[in-house]
Amino acid sequence: MSALNEALTQIKQGTEEILLEDELRTRLESGKSLRIKAGFDPTAPDLHLGHTVLLNKLRQFQKLGHTILFLIGDFTGMIGDPTGKNITRKPLSREDVLENARTYQTQIYKILDPDTTQICFNSEWMNKMDAGSLIKLAAQHTVARMLERDDFNKRYTGGQPIAIHEFLYPLIQGYDSVELKADVELGGTDQKFNLLVGRELQKQAGQTPQVVLTMPILEGLDGIQKMSKSLNNYIGINEPPEQMFGKLMSISDSLMWRYIDLLSFKTPAEIQEWKQSVEDGKNPRDIKVAFSQEIVERFHNSTAAERAYEEFVARFKHGKLPEDMPELILKVDNGEIAIANLLKQAGLTPSTSEAMRMIKQGAVKIDGERVSDRSLKIPVASNHVYQVGKRRFARVMIKDN
Repeated sequence: MSALNEALTQIKQGTEEILLEDELRTRLESGKSLRIKAGFDPTAPDLHLGHTVLLNKLRQFQKLGHTILFLIGDFTGMIGDPTGKNITRKPLSREDVLENARTYQTQIYKILDPDTTQICFNSEWMNKMDAGSLIKLAAQHTVARMLERDDFNKRYTGGQPIAIHEFLYPLIQGYDSVELKADVELGGTDQKFNLLVGRELQKQAGQTPQVVLTMPILEGLDGIQKMSKSLNNYIGINEPPEQMFGKLMSISDSLMWRYIDLLSFKTPAEIQEWKQSVEDGKNPRDIKVAFSQEIVERFHNSTAAERAYEEFVARFKHGKLPEDMPELILKVDNGEIAIANLLKQAGLTPSTSEAMRMIKQGAVKIDGERVSDRSLKIPVASNHVYQVGKRRFARVMIKDN
């Protein structure tokens, strides 16, 4: 296989869509170091594993000799990304944006090489743009084109309000590509519209339009909704090793493969070997342990990964969870369920009063941790192993009704 085809194969691995692949091939054939852009809004102080799907692909481009433009949207962060939202988002304060942006810089180098990573802030050029220039930018796109975007269209047809400033978000994200002269821009599949706006604005600016590369959205621990801190279904890359390991071990066996495909640095051949070994009878938990240790080691170190595993084994009595442990989905109203109701509905106790009594006796555990609060509420999107006494176990996922 030629070096070019090998590079394309690596880039396409795990990628959802490339627009346009022929254009990417042409740019790679040039032999030049390409400018690879990805934007991140500092809306929360911590990056999670969902963010690393993009970061891992950036790392791959970096290893192929290209320059990474890690764009922190400190200006757009004050607008609030409307993507996928059915209500107008409350903008962040300047202070919140700057504090979150600062923490991003310390986290990304756990994956990216600082020598070929340029950290950029879009306030650098947007703060210099006067009202006339902003109006000129807005004139390059129509309301009709904006309403082609799925979330805007749904809100418009559903009678939900769309604030004018939300239309500026994709325009400014696109204009960032003009300022940075991006060759390729990466984003999640939900960002496709915004990335294509960048192509259009580059054309109008006389630049060669960027190649758009979209990556899959990683589901959270619930296996349903996008990983998000606000949904409490996330794994932060700064979390303690034991907590990170425990959360990874809590995912279902089917979701495990999705995580491995999008997050592991194992080669496709090695991942296929894992899958084949499970088909041949190997316990999926053994694969999950190896993958969880890989992730913990990446963001901490090998010693931390080994200790996290040992603590997990100790918490679960040397790993002897029942092979036939039931996996349940409970649908709840109001976004949460009381622990006693959960234990009853999961069949772990015959009644809520018995559940209360078992909690008082210290006989109830969640992921190996003893529960003492009888008023504990379990939120939607959680996915944990519940234990009552020595022999009653169930993995329970909580969903909205």
